[in-house]
Amino acid sequence: MSGVNDDHYVHYYIQQHNTSIAQSEIFLSNLHPFSGIETKRSECLCGVYTDKVSVSVMEGDSVTLHTKVETKHQESIKWYLSGSRIAQIDGDLSFICTDVQCSEGTERFRDRLKLDSQTGSLTITNITNTDSGEYKLKIISSSDSERIFSVSVNDAPAADLYEMKEGESVALDVGVIKHPNDVMTWYFNDTLIAEITGDQRKICTDDRRYKRFGDRLKVDHQTGSLTITNIKITDSGEYKLKINSSSSTFSITRVKRFSISITDSGLSSAAVAGVVVAALLCWLLL
Repeated sequence: MSGVNDDHYVHYYIQQHNTSIAQSEIFLSNLHPFSGIETKRSECLCGVYTDKVSVSVMEGDSVTLHTKVETKHQESIKWYLSGSRIAQIDGDLSFICTDVQCSEGTERFRDRLKLDSQTGSLTITNITNTDSGEYKLKIISSSDSERIFSVSVNDAPAADLYEMKEGESVALDVGVIKHPNDVMTWYFNDTLIAEITGDQRKICTDDRRYKRFGDRLKVDHQTGSLTITNIKITDSGEYKLKINSSSSTFSITRVKRFSISITDSGLSSAAVAGVVVAALLCWLLL
């Protein structure tokens, strides 16, 4: 039997900057049909192709690792982490398992793993540092394929803190460049208050939904930043931004948090001066 075929490489590096995905692609050779782009391909004697993708996320994010196939056209789709099977779905849906259902005694994700029944794609929600590692995807069909997702999890930054006085305006800055297909959703104490999709015609804010803020919310469609005008004491609380970014091999939902504390503005200096003058006049008239 002849030796191993020459490798065909495509290097796809994905680097995270705060809440955004910055991508650079260097095409060094031909692409394998399974991988499309964003991969490194190796071909072994047995005819199994292995692709490798690097993914960097923050603690608390959610990530979906795409198979780029349909379940019904495969015999089986299996996911492994550190040699342990963590998820499996058969093409006829006769067998589906995640985490401890797949390997007894290895419950590490609890209810944080989700399998897409149509594609076999794997979603890890509320990801933690201990979830870092190499996730191996095995697709068993007429031509078996493998893909490795090297997932690194970084510490999440603390919430941005804002201390405001009633009546002021505050701009919650996203801090990254918004990409055309990003979907951004803003929440106040876990209630959806604004949403921006890739279609700028589909930008909505609270005044169309819950009427809590009325017309005091403004969204910058280019950056996704949220401005609250004429802020009120009742606007104190946690604001959360979710940014969903996608590529052909994975999707990331990143979370950024803001904490706003609002105090009573009190009397203005002019009002205080007026009170003092009135008090002096009353004292002189006594």
